Amino acid sequence: MSVKVSETLTVECETGNYHTFCPISCVSWLYQKIEDSFFLVVGTKTCGYFLQNALGVMIFAEPRYAMAELEEGDISAQLNDYEGLKRLCIRIKKDRDPSVIIWIGTCTTEIIKMDLEGMAPKLEWEIGIPILVARANGLDYAFTQGEDTVLAAMAHRCPEPEFSVSERKKTIQNVFTFHSIKKKELDEYANNPSLVLFGSLPSNVASQLNLELKRQSIKVSGWLPSQRYTDLPSLGDGVYVCGVNPFLSRTATTLIRRKKCELIGAPFPIGPDGTRAWIEKICPVFGVETQDLEEREERIWESLKDYLDLVRGKSVFFMGDNILEVSLARFLIRCGMIVHEIGIPYMDKRYQAAELLLLQDTCMKMCVPIPRIVEKPDNSNQIRRIRELQPDLAITGMAHANPLEARGISTKWSVEFTFAQIHGFANARDLLELVTRPLRRQKNLEDLDQTTLVIKKNKF
Repeated sequence: MSVKVSETLTVECETGNYHTFCPISCVSWLYQKIEDSFFLVVGTKTCGYFLQNALGVMIFAEPRYAMAELEEGDISAQLNDYEGLKRLCIRIKKDRDPSVIIWIGTCTTEIIKMDLEGMAPKLEWEIGIPILVARANGLDYAFTQGEDTVLAAMAHRCPEPEFSVSERKKTIQNVFTFHSIKKKELDEYANNPSLVLFGSLPSNVASQLNLELKRQSIKVSGWLPSQRYTDLPSLGDGVYVCGVNPFLSRTATTLIRRKKCELIGAPFPIGPDGTRAWIEKICPVFGVETQDLEEREERIWESLKDYLDLVRGKSVFFMGDNILEVSLARFLIRCGMIVHEIGIPYMDKRYQAAELLLLQDTCMKMCVPIPRIVEKPDNSNQIRRIRELQPDLAITGMAHANPLEARGISTKWSVEFTFAQIHGFANARDLLELVTRPLRRQKNLEDLDQTTLVIKKNKF
């Protein structure tokens, strides 16, 4: 199946399985981001082993998440699920006193049709703590979409703005008339709508993006998620929202349809080119002309010259894992790399429309063909294509890294890009550090082999 996106860009679909990291891993960064939250993962022993081993968290660290372990009696409907969850939530309230408890559904809760959404409101009323339900099972969702389901559930709990745009303007008119404020200043204040950014980023990275917009005279009203559940931003009619990650399509849909927000369709702020394009899409919405943005991007590219010399002319193949692939490929093409294929677990073409357009423009600017984009790729077919193309680097999930390395293909775990700080102008160097590490290691090994060969020749 092939879906036409533009005259020269197509997205193919191979209908393969999801070969990605488990989406319940979103707990690892969300519990740190939302400081007054507690995550309760409802699943089997396998889910618990995954959280303990894959996330590397020791028991004595007391993280703000736990497992509600399903037993045989739960699966066969012989036990009362509600009473078991109630007992756990009361204990969580007593020990941790969170502002919100977030239930994470897994594959098992989907298979046995566990009615988490039906139990949550009743239990929330009984214990007096908000309980959100997010489905993060690996049957329906790819790795990073776990965060998407959590933010979509959280969006429903965001408060409505106190006034609509027209009411706010009328109220401000009365207040400022009383204080004899100039009409020009009044119009500038009253007509300034709210901007909420959505996507979980480390606090320092979120502050950097806030600062970049502040330089363009745009104020960010809030983030979803906020650092505290009690500080969720107001969302409703007249509020503009913009995403920072390409895997948040469900959240975007919820904000548009349920909260009546206005979505700013923009590329994502990954790499200097993406960050500039992201800002340039936001500014016109607020009637602002960008200031010194092109010069700032050029300074960043100049500072990356040592890394660009390493990657220029090298080839890369994306197998698909975290839905960041299109944004990363666009950035690497701008750096001078050749992208053979962009595998991606899931593609929302409406939400990523601006990113796809920027990818196309970047390819035209760099005079390279637009790479093949394969949604839900079949890994067997991909392995055959990698064997034929012999790329310098394959960005892949953990399962395929060692087999590819054994066949002489340098690899980089895609999960590292999910946990690393890669957004904004300031983090472009860290992004290229991740990409070039396996390339530099391969070069050092080749140099070592050459040196060893010379020593052997001199010895004999």
